[in-house]
Amino acid sequence: MSAATEAIVLPDSVDVVEPGRANWSLRVGGVLVGLVVVVALVSFVWTPWDPYLVDGTNRLMGPSSSHWLGTDQFGRDVLSRLMVGARTTLYVGIVAVSLAAVGGIPLGIVMGMAPRWLQTVLVRANDLLLAFPALLLAIMFGAVFGASTTTAMVAIGIATIPVFARITRSGTLQVMSTEYVLAARAGGRSAPAVAVRHVLPNVTSLLLVQASVSFAIAALAEAALSFLGFGTAPPIPSWGRMLNEAYSVLAVSPLQALWPGLAIATAVLGFNLLGDGLRDRLDPRLADAR
Repeated sequence: MSAATEAIVLPDSVDVVEPGRANWSLRVGGVLVGLVVVVALVSFVWTPWDPYLVDGTNRLMGPSSSHWLGTDQFGRDVLSRLMVGARTTLYVGIVAVSLAAVGGIPLGIVMGMAPRWLQTVLVRANDLLLAFPALLLAIMFGAVFGASTTTAMVAIGIATIPVFARITRSGTLQVMSTEYVLAARAGGRSAPAVAVRHVLPNVTSLLLVQASVSFAIAALAEAALSFLGFGTAPPIPSWGRMLNEAYSVLAVSPLQALWPGLAIATAVLGFNLLGDGLRDRLDPRLADAR
């Protein structure tokens, strides 16, 4: 997570961005993310088969006209389960990133506007939380509260709060050093008013980029937790759970692992490219370099 954080902090010197690079990342990322969203939305009204239907007579079938991506070891349609699994991935990502933003953005603003001694205390505490492995925290939550989608969402969201706090603080410090903020403070405007009127609008672009990157991390974390048995519990389809189930039949039917693996890769790559494209588009220094 720290690498993703450093990637979007405004640098002191800016490398020249190749023309069209931002548009390429933004377009490809948008297409991939849009594909995942469309598949998830379509699954609410249509799937080729019932994703929960067990058919012992059609176990481990290969792709065919009736089952486009084949069936798993229980005879369930793989494509239908992938479509419903997209809903789980987006649901976990949306809730986890929202929770992280609600907790991290106010904390980051306070860290950037508080007296220096309080800033030091909050920054050190935030660094300690940032150093704690997110996956370990999620596993602990799963062991204590039981494996479920809710547990995965809360654990991933809490683990991402320090990232949003650090990004928000970085942007807040830059905004607080500007002349218009100094003028507002000299004019008697309160700290909450400065935060709402000046700080928050100016750090929104950073937060949008971080939200996209964190969404990719949340999707990957949910898949990892489900694979380990601490995420979405069966029979609800989850891409990570599908990988776990495919492991036992990998030698007999390797395609069982290919499809959910491609789905995870598509979602993670899409959100990462989208974040990279948004960063290039919204960063004014990179815009000037182009």
